[in-house]
Amino acid sequence: MDVTFDFSDRVALVTGVSGSLGSHVAEAFLEAGATVAGTDRRPPSETDSGLSAAAIDFYQADLTEESAVESLVEDVIEDHGRIDFLLNIAGTWAGGDPIEETPLETFEMVFDVNLKTMFLTSKHALSHLKETEGAIVNVSAKASLSGGDGDGPYRASKAAVRLLTETIAEEQLGTVRANAVMPSVIDTPANREMIPNGDVEKWVDPADIARTMLALCSDATGPTSGAALPVFGEV
Repeated sequence: MDVTFDFSDRVALVTGVSGSLGSHVAEAFLEAGATVAGTDRRPPSETDSGLSAAAIDFYQADLTEESAVESLVEDVIEDHGRIDFLLNIAGTWAGGDPIEETPLETFEMVFDVNLKTMFLTSKHALSHLKETEGAIVNVSAKASLSGGDGDGPYRASKAAVRLLTETIAEEQLGTVRANAVMPSVIDTPANREMIPNGDVEKWVDPADIARTMLALCSDATGPTSGAALPVFGEV
């Protein structure tokens, strides 16, 4: 069954837009007619995402710095007048060591990228999302549902994403919807390089995650807020 979305005259702010998942999300919202304001530390032209930099309005920013996030949101509002959807895609994986061997710098970096960026962008976009009765979709992970061997900071940060999403949903009940998606291993060039012997047939297609995020921003899921949706592929 084919499903289409019409987000004409809507503005979507996509973080991590130059990465594989971020570029797929940007493309999905563009195809649905939205204006996409994308942000990352590097423009899409400097990555292998395949996203046409000319198709979006790109804002370079370090989202771990509050002043940069505040300026980013102000610039998007000045340029477009509104924000309807915030798609918090920015994220990373690092580690591989047990907790007693994990450097503090690794722990802090993972939490900064996976959680702090989501907190800051949500904090500064919420007043504008209230005006449009918009939606936030964050990226958690299947790994957030249990402990594991060697990637504790990643799992903990993604669990925190789920809980912060639930908190935003509760605080904004009836005004701004907030949900999260929980992918398993995403089929990206970086993951194929990092897991060369992985069963890619069972990984989740980033385009499928993007369509799920479209649905979570649409009227089709109007009553849904505070949810963490599995997007596991075949894993």
